Parts: sequence; structure tokens; C-alpha cells
Amino acid sequence: MSQSVLLTIARASIEEVLQGQNSINRRELLEQFPILSEPMATQITLYLGTKIRGSAKTQTAERSLLEDIIYNAKTAAFQDENFDPLVTSEYLHATIHLTIFSPEGELSHQSDPILSE
Repeated sequence: MSQSVLLTIARASIEEVLQGQNSINRRELLEQFPILSEPMATQITLYLGTKIRGSAKTQTAERSLLEDIIYNAKTAAFQDENFDPLVTSEYLHATIHLTIFSPEGELSHQSDPILSE
């Protein structure tokens, strides 16, 4: 599975809240990428430039990888107690850093912002 799929899920999770509509087709993703149904913990950290803008981390693998990415992306963007909820203008400039805590070890992926500074 490509890292872009995982980062696309993270971005789509945030967009669902910003746009007020469900857009992630969970069934299709699980059919295409069965590994997304495996329980795995993740961490999502949002950056604006080099500064952290929000973060969320799961301590134990209780949810599927798909649901954990969705949950932590939304939590990092809108429920991190250290920050106000993310707004669209910030989202467009945000970098998303995703870490997966798999049985084989940590795997990290990072997206580029949608709009460059």
C-alpha cells in the first residue's frame, strides 16, 4: 500500500469536518487494502511551517488502522487542547506527519501542504 493512500485518508478525514459531509468510502478502502482492517496505533501531527499545529496519538491498537487514522486526524485538527480548531486557511498550508506503530516497528509518512507559502 502506498503512503499516499494513508495520507489521503488523513487529509480526507479533516476535510470531512471542514466540509460537513462524509466522503470516505470505508468499505471500498477495506476491500482494496485489507491491511487497513488490522488493529494498529497511529500518531498524527499537523505542522504549519515548522511549528506543531495539533497532534493526536493512540497508545494501544484498539481500532483498525483505517479508523485510527481517521480518529487521530480529526482529533489532531479539531480537538487538541493546546490549539483552537483548525480552520480551512490553516489546513491548506498544513503538513501532515503520520506515524504507524506496527508490529514490525514504526513507519512514518509526511505530506506536503496543499498550498505552498
